[in-house]
Amino acid sequence: MIGIFDSGVGGMTVARAIERMYPGFPFVYFGDLAHMPYGSKSRDMLLDYSKRNTDFLLDQGAKIIVIACNTASSAAACDLRAQYDLPIIDVITPAVRKAAQLSKNGRIGMIGTRATVQSGVYKDKLAAIRPECNFYSQACPLLVPLVEEGWLIQRETKVSVRKDLRPLREKQIDTLILGCTHYPLLKKIITPRIGKRVNIIDSSVTAADALQSLLDRDNKLKEELFAPETESKFYVSDLSSPVESLAASIFGRSIHLEKTYV
Repeated sequence: MIGIFDSGVGGMTVARAIERMYPGFPFVYFGDLAHMPYGSKSRDMLLDYSKRNTDFLLDQGAKIIVIACNTASSAAACDLRAQYDLPIIDVITPAVRKAAQLSKNGRIGMIGTRATVQSGVYKDKLAAIRPECNFYSQACPLLVPLVEEGWLIQRETKVSVRKDLRPLREKQIDTLILGCTHYPLLKKIITPRIGKRVNIIDSSVTAADALQSLLDRDNKLKEELFAPETESKFYVSDLSSPVESLAASIFGRSIHLEKTYV
């Protein structure tokens, strides 16, 4: 199985993108809602959560791990790769590569949690690929809690998005990385507020593309993961009505969420 974890429901956008790309490849998903939001946590705590999440997914039979969380990717991806002998995909590297490829004026913006912005990992990765680019980041601490409450089109969310995007609009970016897997759920209100001519990089899609590239190179792993008779499983460390509704809206069907604590 493919193992996927996030701090909440945002990572389900990655799971859905993988499901669309690879039907018949079951996954096990874990959303750590009990510790959400990850964006306000220390690096040590994020590393601890990420290791626990990975161990849980391995216990469920995962043979590959997708860190469907930008904050966890920035804090823990390198440590997880050093500790575990299996493929680990983060959501940051593929998104940066796509942004570097698409940007024409070399002015790239990123919105994310405070922890992701403060880590500097996006800036460092972009500098390694296109050092001539100008990179601008903006922390959006309110957006994850708003999404988890199911407030996708409410006035408060629109006001917060407009305020967060204003500094990036002023920088005249031509490419915006959605540096949190919750943010694709807000794409309909982000696009008109950043400008329709700006390239929007959805890290859920680029992560699925990274998985495809990996499996195209590893036919043995691809064969091991293909199990059309096996159903995907969804686990969360806390459960609420908005979470169930959001999961259903992401997948377009009712999703059974099993509560567990790791």
